Amino acid sequence: MALMSIPKFERFFRLAASLDVDKADLNRYDEFVNHEIYDLLLRAQATAKANARDIIFPQDLPITKGLQERMHEFRKLDEQIELKPILDQLAKRPLLDLAYNEETEGAFPDIAGGFSLALARSFKIIDPEVKNPMTEHWNRAFALFDLVL
Repeated sequence: MALMSIPKFERFFRLAASLDVDKADLNRYDEFVNHEIYDLLLRAQATAKANARDIIFPQDLPITKGLQERMHEFRKLDEQIELKPILDQLAKRPLLDLAYNEETEGAFPDIAGGFSLALARSFKIIDPEVKNPMTEHWNRAFALFDLVL
């Protein structure tokens, strides 16, 4: 993660859930976002294949109601932070059997933003008093997301 973007991510976590994160947290965050996007894309690929297509379209992405709402909230919050261009570079596009169309490619920053907002808020559900997420908080958040996604 670029050194210049660290203050933006710190601000994002403060605004999203009153959390203070450090550089180690941002490495975990990067791992989290890309893990969740990869899982989402695996399901999208299966949907596209089931529909006899060789390209993943946005409608193939299994965006839940909750994730969609977080994506909308992220867009509003991002007006203050301007994190979307950084997320566009951060959100990896894993090589799968199928290609992504342009609109699907364009959705990656918002999806990453939605996951980011959900992650930040999940820390407060795990521990309402948390200010600085510790390894235990991160592990629990990862486990929760893996349970349902």
